[in-house]
Amino acid sequence: MLGLNRRSFLKAAGTASAATLLGPRIHALEAWQEELAKPISANDRIQIALIGAGGQGQYDTRTALEVPGVKLVAVADCYNGRLEHSKEMWGDDLFTTRDYAEILTRKDIDAVIIGTPDHWHKQAAVDAMKAGKDVYCEKPMIHLYSDGPEMIETARETKRILQIGSQRVSSVIYAKAKELLASGAIGKLNMVTAHWDRNSAIGAWDYTVPPDASTETCDWPRFLGAAPKIAFNAEHFFQWRKWKAYGSGVAGDLFVHLFSGTHFITGAHGPTRGMATGGLRFWNDGRDVPDVMLGLFDYPEGFNLSLRVNFVDGGEESEELIFTGSEGTIEIGWNGLSINRVPREKDPGLTVGTFTEAMQKQIEEEHEKKYPPTHFEGEPPAGYEKFVVPPGYSDSYDHFKNFFASVRSREPVVEDAVFGFRAAGAALLSNLSYERGVVVRWDPETMKVV
Repeated sequence: MLGLNRRSFLKAAGTASAATLLGPRIHALEAWQEELAKPISANDRIQIALIGAGGQGQYDTRTALEVPGVKLVAVADCYNGRLEHSKEMWGDDLFTTRDYAEILTRKDIDAVIIGTPDHWHKQAAVDAMKAGKDVYCEKPMIHLYSDGPEMIETARETKRILQIGSQRVSSVIYAKAKELLASGAIGKLNMVTAHWDRNSAIGAWDYTVPPDASTETCDWPRFLGAAPKIAFNAEHFFQWRKWKAYGSGVAGDLFVHLFSGTHFITGAHGPTRGMATGGLRFWNDGRDVPDVMLGLFDYPEGFNLSLRVNFVDGGEESEELIFTGSEGTIEIGWNGLSINRVPREKDPGLTVGTFTEAMQKQIEEEHEKKYPPTHFEGEPPAGYEKFVVPPGYSDSYDHFKNFFASVRSREPVVEDAVFGFRAAGAALLSNLSYERGVVVRWDPETMKVV
């Protein structure tokens, strides 16, 4: 991975005075976003296409094009306006089409970015890999559990690179957290608590519908694909995350990030059972997925995971993961992480005040021999440290850089189909539990609901 160690972090704040020896220390994480040492030749340039040019697809493509040696040559989308806007952004010579099959037949395309609604992820990825294209597929990898094995097997059979788009697993923040946990910095992990709150209309997927939306400008049959056949509905087309026919709800959109981050940091493959509850508390606009969800999951490694998503309370959007161990916590936020080391006491203390004085003295003398007073030599152990990324750092950029490096080298990516299936499969347990009202069991090794 990124080869990070304590010496590779620059101290950004803090002094060595006696008053601050036990105070917080702040370090700057190295960004590791250095550009390639030599120019990319035309023969080494990777030519890509975008399939699904909505908000996430366009963002992914802009980020991908920041990586040296990458060129966009084609875009597919079911809405004419997005095809036209793609030409506005990336040039009139860009090839555009409603049918991504036209893209897959082109010999000048090496890889595709799939930014479609969730219910198209599997088919678009499988078709692309069978056409000889490497694939960057947005999370969640799957919409249905049956999608996962087919995607995994296709990647193996075709020997195509398949990267799933949970970018946190390429973040230097998460790499540092993984390093700290593995070093025993917080002792034995016993609980992970995570939340992602999106307290705005846009955060709750209430996206703008363009006034020209119609069956003329939108390829409604192609958008529906395998989804139930209904009459044209502009809200379903442009706000698809609000319906489980096309999306995976808060679990597939946000829980999956928290699962993938947890799995990357801990090395766990997934929970063995989980349960979720929640409801539609505020956004009563016809959607059929909840806007509040809470989940609890058991891991065979001996820790529990608690998740929460909230679209309701109107506060600021926030994302946080807290890893609680026997001797401290690691807390991950937007731009860094903090570690608070709280060593467990070796001395259990005494409660002898109700005994006779003679007995108190005897116990105290024996206790002092067993637990002599601790004296620090030099600087006492640090209690609290914070690691922050520099302004402008992008884990999405690092995730694409990882993908394109694998396209060139044919080495494994950081988030392959198996990792992506385990993260999405765990997330979809939440929907299963919520819909059935029961605890559900999952085998993270075979990746099957039990």
